[in-house]
Amino acid sequence: MSMSEVDKIRISAASAIERSRERRRPIGTKSVALRRQHLYKKLGRVLIAGGIVLIGAAVFGALIQPLGFTGLLALFILLIGVAVLFGRSPFPEPRQADLPKADLKQLAGRTEIWLEAQRPALPAPARQLVDGIGVQLDLLAPQLQTLDAASPAAANIRKLVGEDLPELVAGYQRIPAGLRTEAHAGRTPDETLVGGLKMLESEIGNAARSLAAGELDKLATRERYLQLKYQGIDGEDAPTS
Repeated sequence: MSMSEVDKIRISAASAIERSRERRRPIGTKSVALRRQHLYKKLGRVLIAGGIVLIGAAVFGALIQPLGFTGLLALFILLIGVAVLFGRSPFPEPRQADLPKADLKQLAGRTEIWLEAQRPALPAPARQLVDGIGVQLDLLAPQLQTLDAASPAAANIRKLVGEDLPELVAGYQRIPAGLRTEAHAGRTPDETLVGGLKMLESEIGNAARSLAAGELDKLATRERYLQLKYQGIDGEDAPTS
């Protein structure tokens, strides 16, 4: 095998490793939280099922006959089977079509997970922007926990995060790789993708700040109300000359 072939294999292997790392790397905290929540639920099912098996074995041994060595071995095998059966359920990776219909409280996290899967196939500048979008989605997520799902603001965010953003990325991926650097109507698909992601990052950030501003306004109003209320009480209680 020549050195050039060895170099090609080494470069290919390094690229594969890098893609694998890129795919596993989260872009935000909400995707991590959803995966952790799924893991805890899975562990909970395993523990409950294992507990039922152990209770059943204890009852059998106490009321019918002792388990003995063979019974303990069968119990051990059964517990392994329970762990495999209830612990093998993988995390349900969201599809693009699922995002517009996702629970509003999970929309940011599920969009982050979907973007993490697409990220390795994007050019380097776009990957950096995807990381920035993950930060903006983290800022938006707390506001979505209390936002009325039937409100116009919720509909706008669903369209922005659940439709426009995924469609931009998916539309780029539908273009053959060899054509992504060729100019069309004055811009290459790579440039169009980067420009669109910049715009969406800004819009998601603006949405997060707008929703937060509403809460800040409420807080400021409440603070002003309390100041007037208690200052008024102080004024009434103050001694008159």
